[in-house]
Amino acid sequence: MHYLCLCHYDAQAFAALGPADFEEIGRICAPHDRALKESGRLVAVGSLGMPEQSRTLRAGPDGDTVADGPYAETSEPFGAFFIIEADSLDEAEQVARLHPGTHLGAFCRGGIEIRPIDMLERL
Repeated sequence: MHYLCLCHYDAQAFAALGPADFEEIGRICAPHDRALKESGRLVAVGSLGMPEQSRTLRAGPDGDTVADGPYAETSEPFGAFFIIEADSLDEAEQVARLHPGTHLGAFCRGGIEIRPIDMLERL
């Protein structure tokens, strides 16, 4: 089964980070990125632009509407995502723990939401 892992971060904490913090984050992330890739369970990974760079389409009774910004305003927006293969939600949790986001609490807090993918079509 496939699972979508949505990485959240604390926007205020992220905004307060300086160059030295990003250097340390890179150092911390490298071995975890490697472990996640070497798990053999990673299908795809991506980093997202900032929430203010987004646009939202909403379906309505008279057609769609467009608004600048994310679908939901939150102090903990999505910053990244990855898709993994696992036999159960428990196994998906163990694989998701390899992601660097679970090791950056001192910098930008946040967390990872793990959701089963009911259908995934590869084109």
